[in-house]
Amino acid sequence: MATAADTGPDSTVTLESVRAAHDRIADSIVRTPTMLSKTLSEMTGANVWLKFENLQFTAAFKERGALNKLLQLSDAEQKRGVIAASAGNHAQGVAYHGARLGIPVTIVMPQHTPTVKVQQTEGHGATVVLHGERFDDAQARACEIAEERGLVFVHPFDDADIAAGQGTIAIEMLEDVPDLDLLCVPIGGGGLIAGVGVAAKAMKPDIELIGVEAELYPSTYSKMRGLKLPCEGDTLAEGIAVKEPGGLTLEIIRETVDDILLVGERDLERAVALLLQIEKTVVEGAGAAGLAALLDHPAKFKDKNVGLILCGGNIDTRLLANVLLRNLARDGRLARLRIRLKDRPGALYYVAKVFDEQQVNIIEVYHQRVFTTLPAKGLITDIECETRDRAHLERLIAALEREGYEVSPVELA
Repeated sequence: MATAADTGPDSTVTLESVRAAHDRIADSIVRTPTMLSKTLSEMTGANVWLKFENLQFTAAFKERGALNKLLQLSDAEQKRGVIAASAGNHAQGVAYHGARLGIPVTIVMPQHTPTVKVQQTEGHGATVVLHGERFDDAQARACEIAEERGLVFVHPFDDADIAAGQGTIAIEMLEDVPDLDLLCVPIGGGGLIAGVGVAAKAMKPDIELIGVEAELYPSTYSKMRGLKLPCEGDTLAEGIAVKEPGGLTLEIIRETVDDILLVGERDLERAVALLLQIEKTVVEGAGAAGLAALLDHPAKFKDKNVGLILCGGNIDTRLLANVLLRNLARDGRLARLRIRLKDRPGALYYVAKVFDEQQVNIIEVYHQRVFTTLPAKGLITDIECETRDRAHLERLIAALEREGYEVSPVELA
């Protein structure tokens, strides 16, 4: 599908514009490390290099494109100010660097945007306007305000300056690891993969470029294949939950991207958990999409030098806790067992003895006497427990069954 090219098709995104962006923003952006993950490499069969964009000040790559755009505004435009529509990382990047440069920033967010994101954006000095139920509503209002007040609208992805700024990631990755065979890049609106694709293909024409989308939002995947797949649902990768890619970015993607993979929610959850457990780094769902693709399609990456962009680390702490606990449950290290007991003195004592003998830690015990189909003297007990691994859990279940108990694990969906 892809061909080596120095420029995007009929666009102003070129290797030269990406290099110019890199020179322009270098002093104000963290040059994040690109590091080999030995453990993930052993797990996946590829040589896995991680680009830690979650270490930017606002914890996301979006700063690069936002700053590149802001630095090219005229004095008059900077004085009037800019406006953007975003409920996430783009808002943070525009607000932070706008404040640094003394540029007034207005951000329009959907009304249901979590309070913490509103507060973070306002904390960078931006004026926040809450409007509409969806991102599309917020963007339409932002365009109206831009027209009314003469503000510059800073698009989150469908802008050549934005894409060129994001493409600076490819320059750094290939300077740090020239032997990369493949880049695996999340796709939302397409600004990141468009900029990275133009730069990477120009610097190393034989490099492979793989895009990754959440299964629930296969917008670019559908466009590339002439399909009309639905884009809806609650995904962990909300940063790439985009229903329509940009016009500019889609054309660049058609010329530079070799393939697009879709990843499910379970693989996204596992990837977030693994990056925290193995690399001790926090990423959001979109930031873990590349690793999720490796986990789900290992044959495609086997024995290759693969670069993954951990594009953001802004994940709600409660959501992160849920992801980690669910991953422990899927690995068999956390379990809830439903056990049928006889309602008599000592029943719980004797079942607890089995847990003790198997060296399994009991976390919670839930009795159910009323809402059950068992006879009146029947008793259902759910016991949450912590084991070393799935084999340990299976030994516990076998021991309980040897003692005559009816046991059924309560499985995750």
